[in-house]
Amino acid sequence: MAFSGPCKWLIKCAALLAILAAQVNGIDIYLEWIVDINYISPAQFIQPVITINGMFPGPLINATTNDFVHVNVYNNLDEPLLITWNGIQQRLNSWQDGVSGTNCPIEPGQNWTYVFQIKDQIGTFTYFPSINFQKAGGGFGPIRVNNRNVINVPFPKPEAEFDLMIGDWFYNDYKVIRSNQNGISFGNNVPNVFLMNGKAPYGLPNTLASESFTVTQGKTYRFRISNVGTALSFNFRIQNHQMVLVETEGSYTNQTTFDSLDVHVGQSYSVLVTANQVGADYFMVATPKLLDTDDNSSLVAKGVLHYANSATTVTGPLPSGPDPFDLEFSVNQAKSIRWNMTAGAARPNPQGTFNVSNVTLTQTFILHGSLAQINGVPRYAVNNVSYLTPNTPLKLADQFVNGSGVYQLDAFPVHSINDAGAYGTSVVTGDHKGWLEIVFKNDLEAMDSWHLDGYGFYVVGFGGGEWTPKSRNTYNLLDPVVRSTVQVYPGWWTAVYAFLDNPGMWNLRSQHLTHWYKGQELYIRVHDDDPNPLKEKPPPENVLLCG
Repeated sequence: MAFSGPCKWLIKCAALLAILAAQVNGIDIYLEWIVDINYISPAQFIQPVITINGMFPGPLINATTNDFVHVNVYNNLDEPLLITWNGIQQRLNSWQDGVSGTNCPIEPGQNWTYVFQIKDQIGTFTYFPSINFQKAGGGFGPIRVNNRNVINVPFPKPEAEFDLMIGDWFYNDYKVIRSNQNGISFGNNVPNVFLMNGKAPYGLPNTLASESFTVTQGKTYRFRISNVGTALSFNFRIQNHQMVLVETEGSYTNQTTFDSLDVHVGQSYSVLVTANQVGADYFMVATPKLLDTDDNSSLVAKGVLHYANSATTVTGPLPSGPDPFDLEFSVNQAKSIRWNMTAGAARPNPQGTFNVSNVTLTQTFILHGSLAQINGVPRYAVNNVSYLTPNTPLKLADQFVNGSGVYQLDAFPVHSINDAGAYGTSVVTGDHKGWLEIVFKNDLEAMDSWHLDGYGFYVVGFGGGEWTPKSRNTYNLLDPVVRSTVQVYPGWWTAVYAFLDNPGMWNLRSQHLTHWYKGQELYIRVHDDDPNPLKEKPPPENVLLCG
């Protein structure tokens, strides 16, 4: 039967609506992961490494906004395991967050399926084990979240995309490093080597492979760079090439050209690199911040950008970078990274539709990260309170016993520092649909970085010394970048805003692994009494019980 006129028009509209609905609803992605120990040699020594399906780093999760991801994780380790999705906001669903405050661990020999929707996000993220210091042993990998077809990307489609996971690494078994954290001192916490995608620096003796990317002259490529290390920030650069920054952890940025880029623990960036040099091989280098190294150090990550028409091997010297102790360079670069206010991201409206130029703050937290002595044992702390993990996850306690006996809500000081160091299961109230200002003050001599599950930070300000209310006069409220992890420089403060529209129990933590493991975290309970499931999802049918 043939159709014409209005009927034909209605059929076309119905078909278009069906396509749009499919794009909005997303698809289901099913993954089976076997988490195990394999004895491999990332750099110089054979050691136990946490692998996923035999891979180190683990497999790529490649999804599109609104997709549902199902990850069935089999724990073949000899100890409990949790995986967290670093920067994926778990809309209305902190049950899938994969941290000790929301989930019981997957016991050895058992499996559990995470199910979460990648909602209202695009960009570059990572996943990793969140308990037992396991991230120092591997188990991390990349996440890409792509735009729906109806959303324009604010740059031409690159020839190819590469995931580049760079991080510090220890030669010792992660369990040995972990045991060093549990005594009256922290032992030697300086890592031994920097890896690129789990591979040793180019030219390091007694190593089998280094990382290399093949490019075609004249083409442009997207590199998704993530710091998957435990402690050290790094500066990344490519010999004779510039990088155009386009995205960070779910936000399109103003397209700024950099010769080098600082990347702090837990952070991710996308840069565009055009292969516009003569056909040759070029060094890709990451050097640690706040640490003296030379070109031959194992703590200088070295890979190769290989032109397909190259007949020569890479030659030095390495591309020079900023002084690793020059905080002014790093701060100025951080301030120059701004939100692209005209680009769309996960939704059709431009990012600039969601701005902070005239918001009303409902809460302010001033959080000092520092060392504390508690019963003669050094611990990392927030406002002199070091987090103590209860046997029952906070989210589980909320659901079944109203938190009774597991934690005391709002006992943690959000504006002041405890007189003496103390342990605490720190849980604070976040006003649902309120604007929260967090001022992170780093009282340590090391670089730190902070992350809040479930949300993005509007990064509004950096400053040296103490923060005061007058410091708000220095904030950038016009176009602050939105990202999931923000750096805090030694002796400095960083200020962020967060719109608490995502009910749940959310982990606020240092991304520096030792700081986190030794107590530098708390939880924000964002609660809505409305039982409407559209406000917050109920416990999943497969919820694990413990404690």
